[in-house]
Order: sequence, then C-alpha cells, then structure tokens
Amino acid sequence: MEEYMALGLFLTVCLFLLAGYPVAFTLAGTALGFAFLGEWNGTFDPSFLELLPNRLYGIMTNETLLAVPLFVFMGVMLERSKVAESLLDTMAALFGRLRGGLGISVTVVGMLLAASTGIVGATVVTMGLLSLPTMIKRGYDPGLACGTICASGTLGQIIPPSIILVLLGDVLGSAYQEAQLEMGIFSPEAISVGDLFAGALLPGLLLVAFYIVYLLIVAWLKPQAAPAVPAAELGIDEHLLLRVAKVLVPPLVLIVAVLGSILGGLATPTEAASVGAVGAIVLALSQRQLNLGLLREVMRDTTRITSMVFLIFIGASLFSLVFRGFGGDDQVADALTGLPGGTFAAVLAVMAVMFFLGFVLDFIEITFVVVPVVGPILLAMGLDPIWLGVMIALNLQTSFLTPPFGFALFYLRGVAPPEVTTGQIYRGVIPFILIQLLGLGAVALWPQLATWLPKLIYD
Repeated sequence: MEEYMALGLFLTVCLFLLAGYPVAFTLAGTALGFAFLGEWNGTFDPSFLELLPNRLYGIMTNETLLAVPLFVFMGVMLERSKVAESLLDTMAALFGRLRGGLGISVTVVGMLLAASTGIVGATVVTMGLLSLPTMIKRGYDPGLACGTICASGTLGQIIPPSIILVLLGDVLGSAYQEAQLEMGIFSPEAISVGDLFAGALLPGLLLVAFYIVYLLIVAWLKPQAAPAVPAAELGIDEHLLLRVAKVLVPPLVLIVAVLGSILGGLATPTEAASVGAVGAIVLALSQRQLNLGLLREVMRDTTRITSMVFLIFIGASLFSLVFRGFGGDDQVADALTGLPGGTFAAVLAVMAVMFFLGFVLDFIEITFVVVPVVGPILLAMGLDPIWLGVMIALNLQTSFLTPPFGFALFYLRGVAPPEVTTGQIYRGVIPFILIQLLGLGAVALWPQLATWLPKLIYD
C-alpha cells in the first residue's frame, strides 16, 4: 500500500501541475493531503512533518541562496537598462558584413546576456523583440532566425552565473553529502556553486562555438538564408572600434568581476552576486537609463521572482518529506539500481525523465522536486557531482528548446511578428536541438569537459 501512496502522490502532483495550478501550492497542498490520508490508513508516520521547521530554518539561513535575489536583480536591471539593444546594434555593425553575420551577432549577444542576466525568459523575449524583425527584414530565413534566437536565449541555463546553477549547486551539494554518508564516508567532501560555475563554463562556450560554426555552414551552403548586410546600411564609420569598446567593455568588466571573483576564490557566489547587482546599477547609470521609476520596477520584479523561487522551495521541502515518509526514495533507488545496464542505464533513465518533465515544469520545480530524490542515488553510484550538475543543466536547456512544449518556443511565439508561423519556429530549432544533443553527448563521453576546470582552479 505504501508504494502506491508514493506513486499516487507523484502522479497527483503532475496532474495538478498540468491543469495549471500554482506550483508551490500544488506541491505543499497535495503533500499535506496525502500525509493526512496516509496517517488515516496507517501508511505514513506524521513525525516526518516535524522535520519541516528545521528544513525551513535551513532555507532561511542558507547564505548561498542569498545569491538568488541578487542575481535576479542584476539580470532584471540589465534587461531594463537597454544593454541588449546597444550590444545588438554594435555587434550587427561588427559582423553584419559577413554572411550569417547577424546570426553570429545574436549568438554572441545571447552569450553575453546569459553571462550577465541568467534569466532565460527575459533573454529570449528581449532578443525576439529586438533582433527577429531586423533579421527577417534583411532576408534571413525565418526558421533560421527563430532557431538562433531561441538557442542563444537559453544559454542562460548553462553559462554562469546562471540561476539554475546556483540552485543546482545548493541542492546537489546536500545530495552529495547525503550520498557520501550512505556510503560510509563520515567526513564528506563538499561541492559549491563555484565548482558548478567552473564546470559549466567550458561546455557553455563549446555550445556557443557549435552554434556559430552551424551558422557559418548554413551561410556558406545557402547564402540566401543568411545574407550579408550592405556596409552602407550598418552605420559603419571610422569610430566603429570605439563604439564596440564603449558598448562591450562595461558588460565584460561586470562578467569578469562576478565570475572572476568566484572562480578565483576571492568571493563567495553571494558576495559576487552583490558585486553584480551594484555593477548593474552602475551600468544602467552609464546608459542614462536609471531613474526612480525603473528602480521601483526592478525591485518589484526581483521581489516577485524571488518570492516565487522560495515558495516553490518550501513547497518542495514538504513534498520531499511526505514522499520519503511513504518510502518513495527507496522505491526510486530500487528502480534505478535494478535497471539492466547499471549506472549508465540509471543516468539515461533520469535524464529522460527530466527531459520530458522539462516540457511541463520549470527548471526551479525540477531542481527542487526531482534532484533531491534522484541525486543521492546517482551520486552514491560513484558519479562526479559537478559532471552530473552540468549534464542536468544541459539536458534541461535542450528540453526548453524541444517542440512542441519547449518554454523558449512559447516565449518567442509571444513576441514574434504575425508573419512568423509556429511551424517556422519549430523547424528552425531542430538543428540547434541536434547541436545540443551533440554537446550533451560530448560531455557524457568526455567528463573532463566539465571536471577539468574545477580541478585546475580548486585543486
């Protein structure tokens, strides 16, 4: 009976989420309902719920999670201060004379925004509003333009300082310590958000390189799909390099200050996030965009997003306790360890489940609900936690791009011009999905892509 209760709890949560109910309240409400039902039929020990105050206190006092509102503030401030618009104009002037140059510009700006904001939805919407009409006007194939924008917009999932990496680093850190204790290691090693940032850097840059190579190949084989822009229409003059430096240097300085301080061991992610938040304010001042109204909007959006994240965290903590109270974690462990093929099959099964869950759940829900359950099991099999975290981030990024439910596709569809069809958007992202799978396969075959840099820096 107990195993059916755990399965029923999970399926009921999925059903309510598919029906559109708020995630945090669905997790908490369904878990409480099943806890009362389990206590009534004798399959649940209510003492599990007594652990909830300790869980909540741990969330409240977790210094790493303080980086979330600070990185959100940094991202929203940069989004509202028209940094993306200036970058796109300047990069288009720099690369536009090449075939596929506008696509390369969008990819480079997407990479810079990913390293500056880490907010996927905001990046896709901003890039869609600013660059899609221009690319179509210049004769770009609509599918290629849409695919480039969606793919470059999701780089915020994998290129640090990504919010998903902050959350994954915290959750995987706890899962890694739990796995080591289960393995009889009573002085467990720890991993940090900085480790995950370092691990994700090379795979993220590898994806950017793959995107650019693909755009160059398309421009070479099909010049009409990605034409060059005449120099006279780009506003190129003798001051171009000065414009590039003026627009490009401030965001790069901010990125280096944030990432460099973390990777160099000079600051914790929370301290670096505070540097980023202040730097975003300075950058908005330099763009002459900062005023009281803008600051009020940024603070409101930051509060709303942060509240959503922590409410989901609380709901997920309650769900996790009840799920474990029904023995759900043991059932998952038995299922994964009993698969023919051992560790490889277990990782493949978890990645497949996360991929399909990425169609209906945001990365925050998956990080807080699924990773705490499967993370300790996979890590107890001897997997490297940094490699596993990078694989999860890449997998979710791919899921966000995949038709028909990918979140990035919905974001772009909402701001695309009427003449761009949904079919064109879906067609355009397919080559980029294949590139994502290539990147995922590369990290799976050569774990050093994710583990070499953290070892070099921290060992």
